[in-house]
Amino acid sequence: VANFAKVIHLKYVKMANEIVTRIRQDNPGTLYFIKGLSETRNNKAVNRILATEEKRGNIIRIGRGIYLKPEISRFGIVYPSVFKIAEEIAKRDCAQILPSGQSAENILGLSTQVPINYTFLTSGSAREIHLDDARIIFKRGVPRNFAFENKMMAILNQALKSIGKDNISEDNLSVIRNLVRKEVDKESIHRDLKLAPEWIKDIVLPTLKLHTK
Repeated sequence: VANFAKVIHLKYVKMANEIVTRIRQDNPGTLYFIKGLSETRNNKAVNRILATEEKRGNIIRIGRGIYLKPEISRFGIVYPSVFKIAEEIAKRDCAQILPSGQSAENILGLSTQVPINYTFLTSGSAREIHLDDARIIFKRGVPRNFAFENKMMAILNQALKSIGKDNISEDNLSVIRNLVRKEVDKESIHRDLKLAPEWIKDIVLPTLKLHTK
């Protein structure tokens, strides 16, 4: 029993040293997920190690199972956006994600309302991630949602569906025209319109034709 306990302790010390070394070497702004660090699936041990590093001031907890190596500016801690956190989770899970609903509206500037719940379509598992001041909701999306070539067009398609055909304002149209005008790869937008509903095509196409040589 004593030898077994010693082996467990040595494994824990080895894991702790590896994680602490990694944190020291990583750049400020790096995010850490308990599941991402737990190659041995010993989430409880990883949680203890990260909690210790938090007490030492080397990292801060920003959500359930999520820690940040803080980047400090003259204004204080620079926190990552919810969108960056969602992208890091997707990268860890080898999944595609796409903002939807109010999250899509917000990221494109079609709405100034900051959502409490950030919704994303995912090619991975449906789940909820609880942050200290928000919640990330991953909903399983159909493959068609991820077939768009142009990232802006993929998000715009979700945003316009969220707003609704009969609720598009002149301010919305102005933002959309600006987004299309600034997009470098307009050919990919043109191809992506085949995947969008007719009423979305009618909104995007006039500006696309105007700015396509």
